[in-house]
Amino acid sequence: MKCPYCVNEDTKVVDSRQVEAQIRRRRECEKCEKRFTTFERVEYAELYVIKKNGSRQPFNSEKLRLSIRKACEKRPISLSQIEETVDQIEAKLRNEDSIEIKSSRIGNLVMQNLRKLDSIAYIRFASVYKDFGDLAAFEETIDKLRKGGSDGRK
Repeated sequence: MKCPYCVNEDTKVVDSRQVEAQIRRRRECEKCEKRFTTFERVEYAELYVIKKNGSRQPFNSEKLRLSIRKACEKRPISLSQIEETVDQIEAKLRNEDSIEIKSSRIGNLVMQNLRKLDSIAYIRFASVYKDFGDLAAFEETIDKLRKGGSDGRK
């Protein structure tokens, strides 16, 4: 790491700490002895979503966040719970063997997380995600939720 003051390449780390998703390092130049701060963050490989029609698009965590937020509207769910859910889902996706993720996999992860979080948010998301053809299919999902069973659709 070059010193921003004298451009010397010999610097040492004086202090290091985690700040959100970054590492903050306090450094000192061994030549001019001035101190400066650097930040490091992990650069992830870009994930791609394989849509139902076979098209590919880059994964967008903001799109995921908005869909979960929409399902949780007017429910007793905090923004921090939503952020934690998005972070958990994204972490699972990044731990997959491939950088190409089927949209159905993402949808199923969202449903698993929402089911634990709030049953109404789960039903709201399921009604859009599963694209119910009729009222009977919707009622079947609600019945399975009441019984605590898994809904194997999609």
